[in-house]
Amino acid sequence: MKEILLQTYTIVLPVLLGYIVWLLKNQKKDRDANSKGTMLLLRVQLIEYHAKYTALGTIPSYAYQNYCEMYEAYHALGGNGMVTKMKQEIEELHIKRKGE
Repeated sequence: MKEILLQTYTIVLPVLLGYIVWLLKNQKKDRDANSKGTMLLLRVQLIEYHAKYTALGTIPSYAYQNYCEMYEAYHALGGNGMVTKMKQEIEELHIKRKGE
């Protein structure tokens, strides 16, 4: 009886572990694709904010806060480069408070 169990474990265990590894790799691919897509959508929105508010020369405080939060998320996902330069330009704009 012990031999049958031992043989079963020697056959089933590697197959089961292989299946688990395969599942984890597929989940990682999906997460990577979702992260990349999210990063690209954030970049598009950051570029649009930059174009709009640098043309105006001022940015409302709520838009500035949104921009900063989007930038932090974008940066956490691995994005950088030109968006970092754009953030510096956004920070130089006059922040328009409510009632101004």
